[in-house]
Amino acid sequence: MLHINDDIAIQDWELTESFMRASGPGGQNVNKVSSAVELRFEAATSPSLPQPVKNRLRRLAGRRWTTEGALVLQCDETRSQARNRDLVRERLAELIRTALTPPKRRIATRPTLGSKKRRLKAKKVRGEVKAMRGKVDPDT
Repeated sequence: MLHINDDIAIQDWELTESFMRASGPGGQNVNKVSSAVELRFEAATSPSLPQPVKNRLRRLAGRRWTTEGALVLQCDETRSQARNRDLVRERLAELIRTALTPPKRRIATRPTLGSKKRRLKAKKVRGEVKAMRGKVDPDT
């Protein structure tokens, strides 16, 4: 069981782990030991998460969210399979914790009078600079 907070815990049957050989340096160890971990969490059908959290998690996950509604995380940072398992589970928990907090609503504000005047003055100056770039008439 993966504890997220006091209210939410992910059951083990909701997680699927598969192991594969890691890429990169590591000598002979990398060719014979399946230390990389791929964790698959069926988030869309999970009874543990409320719908608003699932929606935020989908937005946060990006490319790691599949079309079937699963969240796929990979880890091959260490040479230890057990350590990689712990790391990928912690990443999943952290991602879900981030999705638990709703985003703050943006409070619409109006620009101040001073900022409007500064913007218009800058536009005017820029326009004058560009107007001076025209061709020079040799007669005048």
